[in-house]
Amino acid sequence: MKVLIKEKIAKSGIDLLKKDFEVVDGIDWDNGKLLKELPKFDAIIIRSATKMTADLINIASNLKIIGRAGIGVDNVDIDAATKKGIIVANAPQSNIISAAEHAFALLLAAARQIPKANASLGAGKWERSKFEGTELYGKTFGVLGYGKIGGLVAQRAQAFGMKILAYDPYISAEKAAKDNIEIAKKLDDGLKNSDIITVH
Repeated sequence: MKVLIKEKIAKSGIDLLKKDFEVVDGIDWDNGKLLKELPKFDAIIIRSATKMTADLINIASNLKIIGRAGIGVDNVDIDAATKKGIIVANAPQSNIISAAEHAFALLLAAARQIPKANASLGAGKWERSKFEGTELYGKTFGVLGYGKIGGLVAQRAQAFGMKILAYDPYISAEKAAKDNIEIAKKLDDGLKNSDIITVH
């Protein structure tokens, strides 16, 4: 089987593939070359930049699998792939911790006004009182969509002593109790609280 690597992935992943398959690096290929060469491949590995449109899928006469090195598959025409019997596989756990940490880093930066304070300091000013910021401790943290990433962000918020209010129509009472969070029945539940901080 021939596998086309269309976007950069870890060398360790490429080495694993090379044990069983013929692997071709097509990272620098333009659309013209991709259209010409794709029919020769049994599998393609992409990330978010490559759009696997119906046109691309339909010319890929030997394609059996589209591997998406990431969470979403919004850049793949699922209907077109399904009609041709092509498997579309993603990596739902691939970067969930990084995403959760990044979301919490942004929350801390906003609460403590770090970007503004850094810009002020870079301009040669010392305005400590102006950028005092807000403590997270004791605040209510709103999570819209309590999936894998939402749950990981909530864990980090709890470590800062925050109360969690989550809106997700699919979360069970048992899961909420286990995670020590409160469920919002509607999107605006709890939004009257002046201390709510929301992430989605």
